[in-house]
Formats: sequence, structure tokens, C-alpha cells
Amino acid sequence: MQEVKDLVSLETVKLKIPFGEKILNAIYTIPNAPFTHGVILTHGAGGDMNFHQLVSMTKFLASNGILCLRFTCKGLNLDYRIRAYRAVMEYLKSSKEYEVKSWFLGGRSMGSRAAACIVKQCKGSSDEDLVRGLICLSYPLHPPKQQSKLRSEDLLLVRHPVLLVSGSADEMCEKDLLESILKQMPLAVKVHWVEGASHGMEVKGRATEDIMAEINTEVLSWIREILQEK
Repeated sequence: MQEVKDLVSLETVKLKIPFGEKILNAIYTIPNAPFTHGVILTHGAGGDMNFHQLVSMTKFLASNGILCLRFTCKGLNLDYRIRAYRAVMEYLKSSKEYEVKSWFLGGRSMGSRAAACIVKQCKGSSDEDLVRGLICLSYPLHPPKQQSKLRSEDLLLVRHPVLLVSGSADEMCEKDLLESILKQMPLAVKVHWVEGASHGMEVKGRATEDIMAEINTEVLSWIREILQEK
């Protein structure tokens, strides 16, 4: 069951984040009550920040007291996406708009790969305490039907808490393969499997809203667990 305070009256603020000679479009979703922590999310290889899963999650988390920022970065080059994510982080660090003690970084599919790289780089840097964890929605462990081409290098180097939300029928992240990778990680990683879900988090016979209610509740519960650790 989703723990929702008030979805209707949430304030959203559009902003433009400098990225070299370009700009990144982003949207804050702002809680109605005082907040001290935030979540950053970005989309996969297709779509943009208005992808329904990101909108659903940011509304839900903000309704439960967590500032959310989602942003658009078009491009299929992972290095480009990583640099864009870094630009967002630098913007938020210098911004005086909201008082945020720490951020959870995340994304969907390719966006989660970019987030993982940023979190990996935080270890031992000035951002180590600013970042509290990594949220990966449909992490693309390998290209479709190419299990030998693993994309696990960044995950294996993350030294912050990690939550992976994956479909048990994801054609880009087989369950057994992901679990074998996680055994190699030095820190405990939480995985939530959406039974029967594809890479797009679609399940035959289940409504999209029901699937997102399951995912959103899991993400909120995990964030609260991490925040209680310190």
C-alpha cells in the first residue's frame, strides 16, 4: 500500500542546469513538509524526464517528505550521460535553493548506469558523505541476448548502499546472472524483483499503477532504512 500524504498539491519547479554550452532540463518535485534529503533520477536510453515511472516515483517520494529532482539528457553515449549527471551534481552542490543534507542518486536503465558511475567516483572524494546511496531501476546488466557482454564494472566498484529493482523476466538482466555478480560486491546490496516484469517493468495481467505502487513503496522503505543507519 502506498503511503501518500498529498499528491495533488505538490509543487513542481522547472529549472535549466548548465552543461557546457548546453543546458539540461530538470524538474524539482517539492514536499509539502520540511525536508533534509533528496533523490535524483534520470531516464533510460529513450524517453526523457517525463517517463511515467520517474514521474510516479518522484511524486510518491515527495509526498513522503523527500525532495526529488528528475532531469533529461538525450544521448546514447554513456560517457556523455555521466558528464551530464556530474553537471547536475555540481549544480546542486552550488545551489542555495534548498537545504539538503544528502542525496540518493538513481535512474532507469542507462540512467542507472550513469548514476552508478557517479556514486562509484564518490568514494574517497568530497562527495562521499553527500551521497547516501544508489537506486537502479531496470539496471541493464548486458545487451539483449548478449549475456557475455557484462556491464557490471561500475556496480562492482560502488562503496555506498545499493538498491536494485529489476523484473524477473528482464531480457537485459537475468536473475541468476545478476545474483552471481552481487556475490562479488564487498557491500550488501538489496534487490527487489518484480515478479514476471520485463525490462520496461511490464507484467501481463497487472496494471501499470499497481506495479509502480509496489516499486515506489520498496524504494521509500529502503531509503528510510539507510537514513536510520546514521
